Amino acid sequence: MKVDDLAERSIVSASERRRPGTRVGMRVVHAFLFVSLVVAGLGPILWLMKAAITPSQDTITTPFALWPNGVDWENLSAAWNDIHIDQFFLNTIMIAVGAWATQLFIATTAGYALSVLRPKYAPILNGLVLATLFIPGIVLLVPLYLTIVRPPFLEVSLLNNYLAVWLPMAANAFNILLVKRFFDSLPREVFEAAKTDGAGPFRLFWSIVLPMSKPILGVVSVFAIIAAWKDYLWPKLVLPDPAVQPLSVRLPDVASQTELDVFLAALAIATLIPIAMFLLFQSVFLRSAGLGGAVKG
Repeated sequence: MKVDDLAERSIVSASERRRPGTRVGMRVVHAFLFVSLVVAGLGPILWLMKAAITPSQDTITTPFALWPNGVDWENLSAAWNDIHIDQFFLNTIMIAVGAWATQLFIATTAGYALSVLRPKYAPILNGLVLATLFIPGIVLLVPLYLTIVRPPFLEVSLLNNYLAVWLPMAANAFNILLVKRFFDSLPREVFEAAKTDGAGPFRLFWSIVLPMSKPILGVVSVFAIIAAWKDYLWPKLVLPDPAVQPLSVRLPDVASQTELDVFLAALAIATLIPIAMFLLFQSVFLRSAGLGGAVKG
């Protein structure tokens, strides 16, 4: 048997695909799977978009009907003006950007030190970083909170300061180990050649390692932004002032004080913004979603 035949083999063989009954059955299965994925993936979002412009009474009595009593566009303006979605969205952007910058800085520098510089105590540091992955996050809440309230060497509390969110997120052991593993796969010959040409540690890091590490930088960036965007518990603890809270914290707090239709409109706006951002920058996200090779040949 040829290698090409082995590569093309699947559950349904080529001869069975030629049968009319098999072709019809496969088309039905494909159509069913496609419709199921669309309903499961887009169904809740489409329902939320519909509920955002539906009066509360219609949503409660007939949640799956379209618009029995008409469309209420005032829900969107009320959500934007009364709940101040724009302010909380800007807060979310600031938290996400700061978390992305700090995580990327710590992950790349720590991964560079453990993988490229490799001091004598690097295995001990690597083991300590790995050990932190086995500590449940809930266990660290109290000591982290006390550190934020009374930071060492500082006399000012970091409550209601975005540093209180950025700094704990920066120390992400998973990202450090992920970057280190990628740096381990980079060719050592390039590093040795750069050192021979007189490149120091900083020049090697900035001019050689980082340009070769665009795939892993994209992956860490996506992880950091998603984690910061949807985080609720920690921002809720360290940002008690509503003026600096992100959408993930503020929207649940105003749910009991807001009409259902206005609240659903606020949720729809908060959902549409990241969807629009993804569609705008989807090429960047998708290009960074895989760990491709850093060098060719």
